[in-house]
Amino acid sequence: MKPISTITVSSDLPAALSPLRELAMNLRWTWRRQTADLFRTLDPAAFAASDGNPIAMLPTVPASRLAEAARDESFLSRMRGEIGDLRTYLDSGRWFQRTAGSTGGGAGAPTSVAYFSMEFGITPTLPIYSGGLGILAGDHLKSASDLGVPLTAIGLLYQWGYFSQSLDREGWQQEEYKLNDPASLPVQEVRGEDGEQLTVSVTLPGGREVAIAVWVAQVGRVPLLLLDTNVASNDEDLRAITDRLYGGDHEHRIVQEIVLGIGGVRAVEAYSRLTGAPAPTVFHLNEGHAGFSGLERVGTLMQGGASFAEAHAEVRAGTVFTTHTPVPAGIDRFDTDELRRYLDADESGLSRLIPALPVEAALALGTEEGGEVFNMAHLGFRIAQRANGVAKLHGAVSRAMFQELYPGFDVPEVPITSVTNGVHRRTWTSPVMDDLYKKALGDVDVSALSDWSALAALTDHELTGARDRLRSDLVDMARKHVKRAWLRRGADEAELGWTEHILDPQALTIGFARRVSTYKRLTLMLSDPERLRRILLDPERPVQFVIAGKSHPADRPGKEFLQQLVRFADEAGVRHRIVFLPDYDIRMASVLIAGADVWLNNPIRPEEASGTSGMKAVLNGGLTFSVSDGWWDEMKDDEAGWTIPTAQVADQHERDRLEANALYEILENRIVPLFHERDERGLQHGWMETVRTSLVRIAPQITAARMVRDYVTDLYTPAARAAARFAQDPSTASSFTAWKERVGAAWSQVAVQDVRLEGVEGGRVATGGEVRLSAEVQRGGLEEQDLLVEAVLGPVDEKGEIIGGQLIPLRRGEDGRWAARFALTVPGEIGCTVRATPQHPVLASRAELGLVATA
Repeated sequence: MKPISTITVSSDLPAALSPLRELAMNLRWTWRRQTADLFRTLDPAAFAASDGNPIAMLPTVPASRLAEAARDESFLSRMRGEIGDLRTYLDSGRWFQRTAGSTGGGAGAPTSVAYFSMEFGITPTLPIYSGGLGILAGDHLKSASDLGVPLTAIGLLYQWGYFSQSLDREGWQQEEYKLNDPASLPVQEVRGEDGEQLTVSVTLPGGREVAIAVWVAQVGRVPLLLLDTNVASNDEDLRAITDRLYGGDHEHRIVQEIVLGIGGVRAVEAYSRLTGAPAPTVFHLNEGHAGFSGLERVGTLMQGGASFAEAHAEVRAGTVFTTHTPVPAGIDRFDTDELRRYLDADESGLSRLIPALPVEAALALGTEEGGEVFNMAHLGFRIAQRANGVAKLHGAVSRAMFQELYPGFDVPEVPITSVTNGVHRRTWTSPVMDDLYKKALGDVDVSALSDWSALAALTDHELTGARDRLRSDLVDMARKHVKRAWLRRGADEAELGWTEHILDPQALTIGFARRVSTYKRLTLMLSDPERLRRILLDPERPVQFVIAGKSHPADRPGKEFLQQLVRFADEAGVRHRIVFLPDYDIRMASVLIAGADVWLNNPIRPEEASGTSGMKAVLNGGLTFSVSDGWWDEMKDDEAGWTIPTAQVADQHERDRLEANALYEILENRIVPLFHERDERGLQHGWMETVRTSLVRIAPQITAARMVRDYVTDLYTPAARAAARFAQDPSTASSFTAWKERVGAAWSQVAVQDVRLEGVEGGRVATGGEVRLSAEVQRGGLEEQDLLVEAVLGPVDEKGEIIGGQLIPLRRGEDGRWAARFALTVPGEIGCTVRATPQHPVLASRAELGLVATA
């Protein structure tokens, strides 16, 4: 019979166990296994049923078990130990507190950093992420917490999150969405002084005011503010703004980014006032999605009386922009008229969305293609004084992509640096490998160490035991997922007995898990299906692939790649050697990346920004097999992994064929033989030597702790110092703006003339010989200190251009000429010229204003 109603029965925590809620609400348990083990011990069945979510688990633990635990002194002692450790972690001085004086110059260190991202991958229990960008952001927060960096993060609390992936019978991806109930998420309402949930608002065209509720997830020491428009006072359309991650059309995307950027600034400022936390001095935009935050800050300063130019200069000084895509197609572009409508100018041309902001001046910061398209990356570069790519190669690619924003400067001088991505070691190192780290290095924060050479002392026996266990765990997980996937595809359980025997716990296991887009070339391994079959089915030297990844719902070519791979993996002859695991997430990733012996990565070079999946495999003793792209391009080591050569041909089909052939050759002739080479005791001496080399040489470079330290030292601290200059001297903005106007007006009169080389006979100089280079510089009425005059020296390419130029400053002498003496120590043909660029203490780069005068 049917019930007339349903009742939810939940258990209340006894007073003695109240610290469990504090532990559950701080997401540090996601990387501190002792805390997670405490919850598992409380009720293993409830912990498993909640998918390891303590918040959802606690109400489901039977009251009798809670009462028992409240009397169990052993359990209570563990709980008190964990809560004490958490509180010490939150209150103690850490790397930032110990070193801010030296890295930040005391008062120059950032007092607070606001970190904006469209997604955060911290734990599956907070499903507000889709893939690499979110995982990177989550690892950034965890490492910032570990290092004590004063950071507040801002994102969106999606009602439905990103989709869950399944397959139909033909292998096509299917998308399903699950409603997120805040009551079962590790988030809490931010309460205002009136006791009600804190809300901020933005006003859309037509006077439609969007109320935005503010939640907080505590990630160790870092508060993550999550913005939610699913508020009763909003109408149905407004409530749906934060419905899905990367869902909807362009207009929906614009409104989401308005909420993130403009609402985010208003939320973090309100949160700072409410809690007494320092207001942010540095704003970090993790991709261009939060670019509107800069416009909001400009508008706020203009309400205080600043001009647009003054406000723009001040906002730029304290803003950092990270670009994550090396391909134009990956950048958000909107119709300029669409944005003009949202900025909603009044009769005086000022925005109703951002009061006091001049609409056309704001649009000019992001327009391209004759003003018809608004480019969010261009806005990011123009609103931030400091910008970076996420690997050295990606930085170089980005400098070429965005050279047009800095006219007159060669690609190497475009002011985009790089901070190579990293991964949070404690999150991504399996307990099995973590025990080996502790044995070799001690119970310390390994991420703080630059020298991991002690890992070279790990024995073949120890590493083999760890790797065998991790591979076995992966096989067990894969069998369960494949069976579950086939049941969802409509198969009958009676026909799925074969899923219990797929994969071999002793076979060479290759992992591949990426977002499925065409440039990542999921199907490169299928270029020669018969050759792949032979590799997979070799009875003496078995090889197997475990593959996962989602394709964006709107990416039809990506879905076709995925279906092609799934259909191959479905074939009866190979399905025990190659499997696809649907619905890839953090939980699955932690098993897959740890269990894979080799991590395969074969994107089209240089279209991979960085990639971090392979880094996680390295931390677990996995070896890298990759195209020389992303992070591997700068860290590749023939003794620690294998590099697929890049074919230098224009035709993409031919390039795919050549690189696939190289993939097969390396796999068959180098990787497979090395893995299966064992002594009489079954030990893989050669393989484990390669693993040790990877752990010692590669692993220390790929931690998110190193990444965040780089951000603090190279970007946050200089940005904080620049912002402080404006804050400490209110006249800085006006004087700098006036200086820019004066320089811009005079620049057409600046000229470098009459360049002379002394010490050169007949165009030749002896190696090591000293020369004097001098020039006349017409300053156009500018002061001497307004100019940076430099010699540019370097080899000359076939087009007659100086490449890799060395810059040598010239000084103005008593005779009025600008000159320098230097020795030429490298034989060969050297080109030289002299140029002048603007110089001011507020500028972060020579190229910033796009002004240069060359002889």
